[in-house]
Amino acid sequence: MTLAQTPNSKNSSNPFLSLNYESALESLGDDYYDEVAAEEFPQHILRWRHDALLPRLGLDPQVVKDEDFITAFGKFEGRKPLLAMRYHGYQFGEYNPLLGDGRGFLYGQVRTTDGQLYDFGTKGSGRTPYSRGGDGLLTLKGGVREVLAAEALHHLGVRTSRCLSMIETGLSLWRGDEPSPTRSSVMVRMSNSHIRFGTFERLHYLQRPDLTQKLLDHVIKEYYQDLDAQEDKYALFYAELVKRVAELAAQWMAAGFCHAVLNTDNMSITGESFDYGPYAFIANYNPYFIAAYFDYYGRYCYIHQPSVCQLNLEMLQEPLKAIIDKDDLKSGIAKFDEYYQAEYSSLMLKKLGFVELPNPQAKELLNLTIEFLTNSKVGYHEFFYEMARTFSSKWRDEPGFVMNTSDIVPVPGASGIFDDWCILYHKILNDLDGDRLNTIAQTLAFHNPKTALLRPVIESIWEPIVQEDNWQPFYDLVQQIQSRQ
Repeated sequence: MTLAQTPNSKNSSNPFLSLNYESALESLGDDYYDEVAAEEFPQHILRWRHDALLPRLGLDPQVVKDEDFITAFGKFEGRKPLLAMRYHGYQFGEYNPLLGDGRGFLYGQVRTTDGQLYDFGTKGSGRTPYSRGGDGLLTLKGGVREVLAAEALHHLGVRTSRCLSMIETGLSLWRGDEPSPTRSSVMVRMSNSHIRFGTFERLHYLQRPDLTQKLLDHVIKEYYQDLDAQEDKYALFYAELVKRVAELAAQWMAAGFCHAVLNTDNMSITGESFDYGPYAFIANYNPYFIAAYFDYYGRYCYIHQPSVCQLNLEMLQEPLKAIIDKDDLKSGIAKFDEYYQAEYSSLMLKKLGFVELPNPQAKELLNLTIEFLTNSKVGYHEFFYEMARTFSSKWRDEPGFVMNTSDIVPVPGASGIFDDWCILYHKILNDLDGDRLNTIAQTLAFHNPKTALLRPVIESIWEPIVQEDNWQPFYDLVQQIQSRQ
């Protein structure tokens, strides 16, 4: 039994410290990480605990106390070693060899009840060898925003990390993008893996194909288990990663989400979405919406996300060429657009109420929908919610009845694009059996919740926290997101 698996006997009553932590990454050797110590914080107030995740860890939420979260993830008692991952990355197109976990670490690895390996990764837990002069800390608002992003994306069908806990830590921080001094927090992210594209890029930079091979074998063994016994497992791995990333980009786009910082160090080797900094959900369909104030040229704007993800996959080929044949890499990336379009069309059709449609109709309906949203500036999320709210069997009677009880759309004759959209939607409904109307209504309701995590919504719950230390609006918002209200 390694040190990572040995619970501290004094803390064995803490269910988090009694989990069967594995040393999957640690066993690869210290070429991939540095051991670090966590910051000692003057205060510990548990602000968020994700009870819904606890049963996946085999834990009963009724048994786990707030103090258990604080001891494990705020005071970091009984857990060693803590590992700061080493990685590089392309940041806004420029290679940066000075990266790595700068304000967090890998706390531990555990298997959920389904046998899958998950990582507990901290954010805001103090300086590491890669802090580059920073304090290694996370603002409280940053923690709040990440909790909200992860929950909103999860309930919109995006493959994402989740936040297990967030603790306010009592320090005053100075930041250029927040009114300062501002409060501090430490957050624990539960994700498929801590390994990034940049983890492999660092090894290529160091000219260590042996370490690349070891890491890739580990990744396939743990996260692509169905491929591990295949003779061509390396080529299949890359093809599957391309598929996962293409689908992830489509999920962001359908959700109206702009990640904002798609550097290669923010791309997970499992194709999972994580690390939510200056993200934003679009208010209306603006293809060139920029979420990060420092993205001066719009490299990571909303509409560029699929192409940037594809480019990042292409850059990942450089370290993988040491193991995977270049023709296999070329074949793998060639299907990116196909995977992306299939996932995006499927998700958008569901937002429009249809599980499937014949391809010509589906393509025409999606094109008209995007054209209308682009030209009208009707709220992106509001439009689909209003479809769900106003849907009626009367829409089959004539095109003028489609969405005619909603105040956000043009009256008949005021918009040629919307009139064409109503005519097509009316025709599609009449091409389907009438008994499918209930299914359409249910699909619309499920995929189009009322609550959209727009920036004004986040600010509306942040102000009570700042002014009155009132967290109830935050908890209410999380509840609305989780219940799809």
